[in-house]
Amino acid sequence: MNPDRNAILANIPSPCFVLEEELLARNLAIFARVQAAAPIRIMLALKGFSLFHSFPQIRTILKGASASSLWEARLAAEEFGMEVHVYSPAYRDEDVPEILPLASHMTFNSIGQWERFKHQIAAHTPHKPSIGLRINPEYSPVKTALYNPCQPSTRLGVSAKNLGETLPAGIDGFLSHNLCESDSYALEKTLANIELLFDRFLPDLKWLNLGGGHLMTRKDYNVTHAIEVLNAFHTRHPHIQLLMEPGSAIAWETGFLIGKVLDLIPTDDVVNVMLDVSFTAHMPDCLEMPYKPAIRGAREPEAGDTFYRMGGSSCLAGDFLGDYAFDKELAIGDRIIFEDMMHYTMVKTSTFNGVVHPAIGRIDKDGKFTLWREFAYEDYRSRLG
Repeated sequence: MNPDRNAILANIPSPCFVLEEELLARNLAIFARVQAAAPIRIMLALKGFSLFHSFPQIRTILKGASASSLWEARLAAEEFGMEVHVYSPAYRDEDVPEILPLASHMTFNSIGQWERFKHQIAAHTPHKPSIGLRINPEYSPVKTALYNPCQPSTRLGVSAKNLGETLPAGIDGFLSHNLCESDSYALEKTLANIELLFDRFLPDLKWLNLGGGHLMTRKDYNVTHAIEVLNAFHTRHPHIQLLMEPGSAIAWETGFLIGKVLDLIPTDDVVNVMLDVSFTAHMPDCLEMPYKPAIRGAREPEAGDTFYRMGGSSCLAGDFLGDYAFDKELAIGDRIIFEDMMHYTMVKTSTFNGVVHPAIGRIDKDGKFTLWREFAYEDYRSRLG
């Protein structure tokens, strides 16, 4: 790391989520390539990344945003300003009238929900969204049950056997969301399963939304193969508009969470590193999935190393993750940089234990840091009453 980079990091408050503009541009270039080479419209899934300060950059490439709630739909309409695709596992009666004027597309999780709201939608003028159903393609490569929407007895999506023989009246499209950080071969298998199970409906579909989980920005993802798969499907079904709404892939490896060492507690086996960030409050996917995030300058420990275990700032006993080794001994006041902390972090953070909420900022392409938001006691208090 050059001195200028060190100077930039030294001036960033701790803790802080930091988006790197140049890395986001790199990811967006991949999606630009896919949209240019295949007949697909790619949208930003707000459930994975909702940092609206970055929307002006993102909407130069992507075609809209997808929302899972009224509040996300409002954010998409107000800040993204393009197509708004809305899907909710179950819509609240009082939300639907507010969603209708915002949504270009509105997808239902069940026939029952569609039946409940279809007359209200028909009566809504002058704007009516295109209506879809979420389907269960009965295939997912996801091994972690918490993230697998196609597990047995799933509550997410309608199976082919429960749809009858013809497309329900008023339905224009299908949404299939069954992947999570998956490759192009999972995309290929998904489309094959949809064609196998839902073939009788495909001639009447206007659009097919392939959801998220397509990790096109990961280094080992075969983008060329994905383009071939999408073009092959289009050749077989040229009347169907293909859509996709990646979440984590947009913000994959585009920024970090910086924290500080507050204390070091040695034990017989490890040194517990007490941080001003929390896994349960600020990086919940690390505990839910679970996964071990990369730390800048750290490596896997070996025999003879000091084993450093990263401890979060809450009093939850399980708010820790490890273990790591460093070439230089850690000291109180050292900065710790958790890599790849843009997706499914800020959208999931909490103020559990009243821990200080990370600030949010950006390093632009010229290396200048801009602080977008800091949080105060009032932000914590306002969520409680």
